[in-house]
Amino acid sequence: MIVAFLNLGHAQKRKGIDLSNHTLDLDVELENRYFMEDPSFDGQNNYFPSVALRPRYTFEWNADDTSLNVEGFVRFDRDKERTHFDFREFYFLKVKRNWELSIGLKKVFWGVTESNHLVDIINQTDAIESFDGEEKLGQPLLQFSINTRQGTLDFFYLPYHRKRTLPGEKGRFRFPIIVSTNNVLYESAAKEWHQDIAIRYSNSFNSLDLGVSYFYGTGREPLLQLSSEVGIRAIYPIIHQVGLDLQITKNAFMWKLESIYRSGKLQRVMALTAGLEYTVSNIKSLGVDIGLICEYLFDDRNEFALNALQNDIFVGSRIAFNDVQDTSILLGVISDLGKSSKIIGVEASRRIGSTMKLELEGRFFSSIAEDETFLSNFRNDSFIGLTIMKYF
Repeated sequence: MIVAFLNLGHAQKRKGIDLSNHTLDLDVELENRYFMEDPSFDGQNNYFPSVALRPRYTFEWNADDTSLNVEGFVRFDRDKERTHFDFREFYFLKVKRNWELSIGLKKVFWGVTESNHLVDIINQTDAIESFDGEEKLGQPLLQFSINTRQGTLDFFYLPYHRKRTLPGEKGRFRFPIIVSTNNVLYESAAKEWHQDIAIRYSNSFNSLDLGVSYFYGTGREPLLQLSSEVGIRAIYPIIHQVGLDLQITKNAFMWKLESIYRSGKLQRVMALTAGLEYTVSNIKSLGVDIGLICEYLFDDRNEFALNALQNDIFVGSRIAFNDVQDTSILLGVISDLGKSSKIIGVEASRRIGSTMKLELEGRFFSSIAEDETFLSNFRNDSFIGLTIMKYF
């Protein structure tokens, strides 16, 4: 048996497989979230300490053009719904000449704007992780990408739909009635096994970066329905979605646009986010860059949208100190143009040594209008969060 094992090792070397060509990393996060106002609903808490682990593993062979990529995530939180595990990524990747093939669980990001990523539809939102929807669940898929002089074409086959995570009874950012993540409805008789597809074309033309996408299948954003049996029930519709994202870079200016048109039996949506970012570089020769951002957000669903961004403007600033500690700050305010409602956000990060990082996050809700169907549920959920990250 020992001889056979040695022979196998020689065979692997002859085929170009280097068993030492792998990496294993682990991030440990200690997060503390404090909500500054008394909760709106019974059972909620103000202070949420939690621990999160993010292990990552990569194994490459065949001259690094074939790889296995794994990224796990687990959090332990006092809200039992926020205590969860997920494979953010677990996929096989093959790269050959001008094409790539991915099979497994993967994260795919589309978009260019800062305040809202409308076209980003491949992955489901992990809503218990972040209020702004930036955290995503791993999506089972087969992705084939081909790169040519005329641009890049990405084809996606998505065999399984993942339900959106939602807060539990103790969690913040929830509705008066807990929305069950188990007892949901699907428009398709195949339920979560409806076979979805997507395609995206992207290219760069001098100063213009362009992306055009099409998605058909079960929507990632649920519709909410009152039910006498379970209170509020989530419904996942079948949709067609056409998306456009573009960015024009001209000197210190970046003009950005994301727009979607979504249609189906249960909904029809037109939405866009458009704006610009202007960067002042190396202020007073100190190495500090300040980006000034302004974006307009529109969604024609009005109060029926599962967000608060129907007719709003975002004004913010991105500050990069470009120091050894990689210190950065993002400040922003989303203001409703027709009402008094405002969402103030702050994100900051700074490395501590070579293996630690400190992150600060805050969301503050100000002057929330009484008739804000969606946002009024969170008027008392302003919070400040501090996370210490350790890299192994």
